[in-house]
Amino acid sequence: MNDVDHSTWDRLLQSHVSESGNVDYKKWHGSAKDVKDLDRYLNQLSAASQKLPASKQSKLAFWINAYNAVTVKGILREYPTTSIRNHTAKLFGYNIWDDLQLYVGGTAFSLNQMEHEILRKMNEPRIHFAIVCASKSCPRLLSRAFVASEVEEQLDSNAKHFFAQPANFQLTGNTVTLSSILKWFGEDFGSNQSAVMRRITPWLPAEAASSIDAARVKLNYAEYDWSLNGS
Repeated sequence: MNDVDHSTWDRLLQSHVSESGNVDYKKWHGSAKDVKDLDRYLNQLSAASQKLPASKQSKLAFWINAYNAVTVKGILREYPTTSIRNHTAKLFGYNIWDDLQLYVGGTAFSLNQMEHEILRKMNEPRIHFAIVCASKSCPRLLSRAFVASEVEEQLDSNAKHFFAQPANFQLTGNTVTLSSILKWFGEDFGSNQSAVMRRITPWLPAEAASSIDAARVKLNYAEYDWSLNGS
């Protein structure tokens, strides 16, 4: 994974994703070349070896890019669509999070497996501000590929961007309203409310961060908007 070339994914993101993370699925879907290039990039990922030693930074870049690229592939397959939730059957039928898979070194990985069995186990909570489920309440899809040499800065940048959005963070008096992502995955940030708030403080807007009493704030969580993150 140390030597995987993410340049094709980088070009595709620059071509079809805005600075704010909105994806021009219509344009991407209409470009046979770019649809084929996405398939070619996924094939590159499939050829990577999990047995060879790799740095944590390389693994983070690899699996974040893999998750996002597979998600985009899944949406393009279904396009036009209004939400990823249209393709997540709970009991019977196709579920994009479980049934859309990427083979890496001969082993199949679903989106859920990439997230829960690989990325979350790397003890890096900022992945929750980097992997994108094609929805408006997700973090922005970065318009550049994650790369090992820059992954720390990229993760920090996306985390700060995430909390700079009023839909993901608001402070009103002593009440903090956060994205539901912090409710679903709070344990990845700390064992209790105070620990979670202390953990996310470096990524909050500076003025708000300096005025929050992590142990005493009241937490609310915003409703999640599953509408497609299209442009």
